[in-house]
Amino acid sequence: MNTFVKSLLFLWMVMTTGNMYGESRENSFDICVYGESAAGVMAAIQSARLGKSVVLISKNQHVGGLVTSGLTATDMNRNDMVGGLAREFYQKIYDYYLRPEVWKNQGREEFFIKSRKRTYTGKNDERKMQWVYESKVAERIMLDMLKEAGVTLWQHERLKRKRGVRKNDRQISRITLESGKTVNARIFIDASYEGDLLAAAGISYTVGREDNRTYQETLNGYRINYEMGTNLSKVSPYRKAADPKSGLLPYIDKKVQGAQGTQDKKVQAYCYRLTLTDDPANRIKIAQPEDYDPSLYEVLVRYINLNPALTLQKIITLTPMPNRKTDTNHLDFFGASYDYAEAGYKKRGDIEKQHKNYALGMLWLLEHDPRVPQHIRDEMKDWGLPKDEFEESGNFPNHMYVREARRMVGEFVMSEKNVVKENRTAAPYPIGVGTYALDCHYVSKVVDEEGKLRYEGTIFQATTPYPISYLSITPKRNECGNLLVPVCLSSSHVAYSTIRMEPVYMVLGQSAAVAAAMAIDGNMAVQDIPYDQLAPRLNALSQIIDINPKSK
Repeated sequence: MNTFVKSLLFLWMVMTTGNMYGESRENSFDICVYGESAAGVMAAIQSARLGKSVVLISKNQHVGGLVTSGLTATDMNRNDMVGGLAREFYQKIYDYYLRPEVWKNQGREEFFIKSRKRTYTGKNDERKMQWVYESKVAERIMLDMLKEAGVTLWQHERLKRKRGVRKNDRQISRITLESGKTVNARIFIDASYEGDLLAAAGISYTVGREDNRTYQETLNGYRINYEMGTNLSKVSPYRKAADPKSGLLPYIDKKVQGAQGTQDKKVQAYCYRLTLTDDPANRIKIAQPEDYDPSLYEVLVRYINLNPALTLQKIITLTPMPNRKTDTNHLDFFGASYDYAEAGYKKRGDIEKQHKNYALGMLWLLEHDPRVPQHIRDEMKDWGLPKDEFEESGNFPNHMYVREARRMVGEFVMSEKNVVKENRTAAPYPIGVGTYALDCHYVSKVVDEEGKLRYEGTIFQATTPYPISYLSITPKRNECGNLLVPVCLSSSHVAYSTIRMEPVYMVLGQSAAVAAAMAIDGNMAVQDIPYDQLAPRLNALSQIIDINPKSK
């Protein structure tokens, strides 16, 4: 290489990276929010509104996570217990849909009638809220809120997971991204669904289900569903029905792995929450995906044929959204999610592709497979992907529904006793309220001791509003003093099954930001925040942290 070419190369490296070694100039902020989930968005907005310099780091070009990627039928059965920025966001959704021009192919009143109970509005609020919406609308609102607050947004950036976190004693001082960018911050907030930052920082965490004895629980661990949920006992698990010699169908365990309630590393099923439409002018028919494998759906087909009266709505859930769209649920891929939390980025991408093909393949099967009853195929043929959603990703959602990945083991672990309705032990130092049922989707399929096919892992148990502890978003004191974790928080598998709802993440993200600002202003560790000062500040921001607010 001649001297002139070397000089050009040197100049290019300096201009693009900031120095001759290919490392970027360091970037300093008060608060670094890692993860574009709704919790991350709210944490970033609140941080900026409190006068802090803040960067929000997104792994792709989007913000909002599942809130803006298909999960638009909000899982929150007590809308009156959602306050703060989350309430503001849903108020903005309501205001948007008051505009006649946004209703492209159906009227507002028609939608409200069709959507029935899945549309919620506040009764006594100065501004009402709407809890069902289109993904693109929600993302536009979040982007506007971020811009108005003055948040710095970095897109298409991911943490360098090996040696990408520098710590001085118990403090994270800097993180490095795959692009070479570095971030110095006084407080870091891990708002990712996976918990990559907390793991790279050496924080204690777990994946999977604890033994019931770990936290004196009753619903944790390995759980064959003998009574609860769909009964598969009459469905043959073999490739050739009733022929064990033909081998088991894919993703079926050949034997029970252990006693009820014992520990394992499995997580509940993931899926994509697809947006579908029955508007012919806006519809793209679903094509058979690449790598289509009909054996993945054989259990479903056999179950349908044993229950011929089933309708499409009993197989998948099509919840109406504005403008003749749906939030489509129950495209769960049982058994394919176990490795995701700890996997590298490439393997995660492969798992995401598997789930995408599984979802599209299941919908294609329900319309085209001749073994599916004609009335179901007729129902399915009306539906397709919307032309006006997720345009840059083939009209398919940009986030997989990671229902549960890593869970931090922090200063306080939320457990079954903190969230159940009966004989509850209230969690201390509340910063938010959960209200949704304990809800874990199936984890696996297994052939039991009698040779019958069973689902395994589900939990569904109603509860009443319960407080979520500030200490559950803080690491152990001796591990890190400047990290907060509002998504992969410190919780048992059982408690996480009810906490894991997007409005709750939003609430916890905002509360984390307030605590972060207090830690900076007081030059203290996040574990040392005086709760008697934190609680009034949350209340002043209309955050709901008291499960009985009217009693005071």
